[in-house]
Amino acid sequence: MNREKTTAIEEANDIMLVRSPQRGRATVTHAVVVIFLEFFAWGLLTTPMLTVLHETFPQHTFLMNGLVHGVKGFLSFLSAPLIGALSDIWGRKSFLLMTVFFTCAPIPFMRISPWWYFALISISGIFAVTFSVIFAYVADITEEHERSTAYGLVSATFAASLVTSPAIGAYLSAQYGDSLVVLVATVIAVADIAFVFFVVPESLPDKMRTSWGFPISWEQADPFSSLRRVGKDTTVLLICVTVFLSYLPEAGQYSSFFLYLTQVIEFTPAAIAAFIAMVGILSIIAQTLFLSVLMRTIGNKNTVLLGLGFQLFQLAWYGLGSEPWMMWAAGTVAAMSSITFPAVSALVSHCASSDQQGVAQGMITGIRGLCNGLGPALYGFIFFLFNVELNDMQPVAGRPPQRAEKSMIPGPPFLFGACAVLFALLVAVFIPDQHRSADVKTCKTGAASSSSSSSAHAQSAGPLATPTSDAEDIEPLLQDSSL
Repeated sequence: MNREKTTAIEEANDIMLVRSPQRGRATVTHAVVVIFLEFFAWGLLTTPMLTVLHETFPQHTFLMNGLVHGVKGFLSFLSAPLIGALSDIWGRKSFLLMTVFFTCAPIPFMRISPWWYFALISISGIFAVTFSVIFAYVADITEEHERSTAYGLVSATFAASLVTSPAIGAYLSAQYGDSLVVLVATVIAVADIAFVFFVVPESLPDKMRTSWGFPISWEQADPFSSLRRVGKDTTVLLICVTVFLSYLPEAGQYSSFFLYLTQVIEFTPAAIAAFIAMVGILSIIAQTLFLSVLMRTIGNKNTVLLGLGFQLFQLAWYGLGSEPWMMWAAGTVAAMSSITFPAVSALVSHCASSDQQGVAQGMITGIRGLCNGLGPALYGFIFFLFNVELNDMQPVAGRPPQRAEKSMIPGPPFLFGACAVLFALLVAVFIPDQHRSADVKTCKTGAASSSSSSSAHAQSAGPLATPTSDAEDIEPLLQDSSL
């Protein structure tokens, strides 16, 4: 009798970790709201960011922009494995709170002190790994067959946050000045932090965690150790090389593309906001509707290959295009290329056992963090070599804006990125097809097989054990992925 009572209490405790009376159970909706608020706040700052960047670094703007984001990305690379491993032990919520706080911390300093603002952006890279924790959070509460749809939803939310926020920020900046935009962005960032603290529940139950006293070895915290571990498994190595080659140009593009549109293609702030909105809307459609259909029809690997093909076409068009309509057309292709990351994240998640999702996603986020360091610096350096500078943010009325000299290749860094994605496409061809057999798992990471107990758990409970034994604790939004 006592044993039955003890068992019942333990099961109740496990469920309470995911479903508390005050806050409810952990769902994908919590992850979606956190991502939306964080990047909506940053999206508001698109126009003020261009102004502050040019005022702070009037000479070699592209180069300094690349260096600032490069330092941030490299610090993210160094910290991502440790944060991922610690979240596997201590739970996701505390680290989600930490990453959101430090990612948003630089926002108010844009008006207080631009130099402090850029310094804090660089330093915030130590904790700016929100996506790593979010994807581990989602993996805790979804089954394997639901995960690609869930990752697509999270990535689509990132795009949705940028649909209207740059336009709103540009309007507020033109009507009321940059100070109001920074204030609104700060308020939204504070609301995001409060939402994580008061509303978001823990997704990782006690039975999925290691003891609080369990030591973290240097090998787990060393990002280069993660890279060395990658080479022990051919499949994981191919996935990671694909991520590196495809995200390196994406990171560089993300840091400098709006400056490029302003300087070389002569986009106005309103045109940039409209461009972001168009790409954002199309990305939402691609990552929700098309991604779900593609994953079911052509499989995970072929979805990755298709996304890389779109990215290759997009970067080549950005590099060779010299007219605004070409950028708009390439933007539609860029939206379709957004399916690559959620498809790769789902592929990586299938490779990891349920108690190693943070480590697995931390490894990929670490590689992306390395790209976030190398990509912007590389793009900035290439722009610097080709003498592309931000000469005039606001041309004098009645005078045509100062235009960069015509060249056969308007955007050399984008052509370099197209070459990198071409190599990524060739590498991805050799990734084993994960959907050939439902009974055979062809991919196991070193982290997932680090102990025999975790392997036994993965075999008995599948690649992802649900947080509780109750079927109701699976996220209902993703139960039926049919359209």
